[in-house]
Amino acid sequence: MIGLIQRVTHANVEVADDRIAEIDQGILLLLGVEKLDTEKNAQDLLNKIINFRIFEDDDQKMNLSLLNTNGSLLIVPQFTLPADTRKGTRPSFASAAPPDLGIKLFEHFVVLAKEQLSTVATGKFGADMKVSLTNDGPVTFWLQK
Repeated sequence: MIGLIQRVTHANVEVADDRIAEIDQGILLLLGVEKLDTEKNAQDLLNKIINFRIFEDDDQKMNLSLLNTNGSLLIVPQFTLPADTRKGTRPSFASAAPPDLGIKLFEHFVVLAKEQLSTVATGKFGADMKVSLTNDGPVTFWLQK
């Protein structure tokens, strides 16, 4: 399971010109599910993300996590993250989870996140989404479990 996280001051998702999700300060997570992923991968990645210290403390050091700051989490399913781009000029999606597994683990991840955070918003699995954000820093990290 792959998470591309970005520290944001604001982020939102639109589907067919309808804003379906929005957060202020927190993390925008682009979540990619691979075909060998399990519910344990989801739990491990979520724990890493919510405890990852990317928010500044009073000394402007990245010492605070999403849990410490009571920040929001916007989870967007991103099927292209598992793509293999090492060869040629066209990505291979052979390692991406099939849609049934992808949606199952995406929804499981969301349930787990809502158990631990007060503000969780989501994109829509399989939809053509428009994602807007203000990256704070910019601060972006690739996490994998």
